[in-house]
Amino acid sequence: MIKQLRLKNYILIDDLTANFDKGLNIITGETGAGKSILINAIDLAFAPRVSKEVIKTGCEKAVIELVIDNKNHDLTGFYEENGIDNLGDEIIISREITQNAVRSRINGTLVNTEILKILRAIFIDIHSQHQTYTFMQPKYHIKLLDSYGKNFYGAKLDEYKNLYSKYQTALSDLEKARNAADATEAQIDFLKFQINEIEAAEIKPEDEDLQNELTVLENAEKLKELTGSASWCLNGDEGSILEALNKIKQDISKAESYDAKLTDFSQNIIEAYEILKETASNLNSYSQNLENDTQRLNEIQERIYLLDKLKRKYGSSLQDVLDEYEKLKKELDTIEFSAEKVRELEELSNKLKSELEEKASVISECRKEYAQVLSVQVQDKLEFLELPKSKFKIDVTPKELSKDGADNVEFLLTTNVSEDLKPLAKVASGGEISRVMLAIKSIFSDDIDTVVFDEIDTGISGKASQSVADEMVKLSKSHQIILITHQPIIASKADKHFYVRKSQTDLTKIEVYVLTGDNRIKALAELAAGEINDKSVEFAKALLAT
Repeated sequence: MIKQLRLKNYILIDDLTANFDKGLNIITGETGAGKSILINAIDLAFAPRVSKEVIKTGCEKAVIELVIDNKNHDLTGFYEENGIDNLGDEIIISREITQNAVRSRINGTLVNTEILKILRAIFIDIHSQHQTYTFMQPKYHIKLLDSYGKNFYGAKLDEYKNLYSKYQTALSDLEKARNAADATEAQIDFLKFQINEIEAAEIKPEDEDLQNELTVLENAEKLKELTGSASWCLNGDEGSILEALNKIKQDISKAESYDAKLTDFSQNIIEAYEILKETASNLNSYSQNLENDTQRLNEIQERIYLLDKLKRKYGSSLQDVLDEYEKLKKELDTIEFSAEKVRELEELSNKLKSELEEKASVISECRKEYAQVLSVQVQDKLEFLELPKSKFKIDVTPKELSKDGADNVEFLLTTNVSEDLKPLAKVASGGEISRVMLAIKSIFSDDIDTVVFDEIDTGISGKASQSVADEMVKLSKSHQIILITHQPIIASKADKHFYVRKSQTDLTKIEVYVLTGDNRIKALAELAAGEINDKSVEFAKALLAT
């Protein structure tokens, strides 16, 4: 259950701590005093997105902190899996909202919103006016029914959903295969032409070096002249570089005999002489062997022209051409084998559809069975909530296969014996909707520790208020209830009564008080009559005495 809510710099609140108890926690206050701010803050403690607008004007950040007392759930595995410290029975959820970011922590450990979503599902159910609208929509009714029957046919529904996903994939693949099978003969011929054109070129790794070879052949005479001249300068007749270097080598060798320090110099000159001698020999061989091969020149020019033509059509490099070749082959294979692929996928799709229909039929029977059980439970609750003439039915009708089965589920209601059952959204008044929602919530909250109601008593009065109050008391025996109400009869049943007040001087502030004794009597009196007088005080005392 929620043990404590702390807010700092949140909307109109400077610093507020509200300590909740088990049982029935009632929140009252004048209209516009800010009662829903507390409920919204509890909601935002788990919400996937939080607006920076909740930061109090003039402040840098807002903080929402929720302390949960956990005695019913073993979260050891959850803590270990997510690297969260185990604080025993206490769970501390905090959210820090700044202009640029929202930081969420559980027991001091930073977490993402998916982790918060898991905790919310375990501990808290918040019923707001928005959720009332959601509950009215038929598309949500199937989720409610499946939630009720999850322990009975939930595994079958999960199997169906997994199979449906495979079925959708098969249908998508079938559509692609059929589109491929519709390719014209001209498309096939063109693909084959492109493939053959690239294959005929027989592209090899050495083709990358052709441009360099072409440059050599085109400049053979110049290369012969330059390399021959260089060889002659190095090792030609009298006055060549090697002749001069040989003389230097001899002189330094003699000098070395007088000074050992010249040994390194002598060695360097010897090495230089040998390197230049070898270089001169290689240049001479290169020059002698270089030929003006016109035939090879023509072959290379033709080869480069062919490869450039392929690159213009299929890619900027030879590797791109080869990649395109593989792509074209795969495309041709897809087309050529598409007819067989279509048959295979048609068989698979039909097989999966048949299996889905069988599973959907079983799930449909389960839904109908549990729809009857749930309908009876809701109707019993409605009778207790002063709608004795009402009839409630969960209608399960067939539809085409979909991700959640082959059923339409809709809640039907009539509150008058003379009227037929009609869709919930079309027949219920505000007060009736409130009681239908309360009936549904009281049935579906078995696994939840805390149930929060934001004005579930809208549109009711008199005996209906008393019945709602009795239902709240009953529900609070097994759950923590946090409830905003304008009904004094309901407020009088509180185990703990919070009063929200807005004050406006130079600044607007919201403050929360826990009411006891005379203060509580006065609050109930004002809630009942709009003012505090002898009659309203007596009425408030009578409510508390019952």
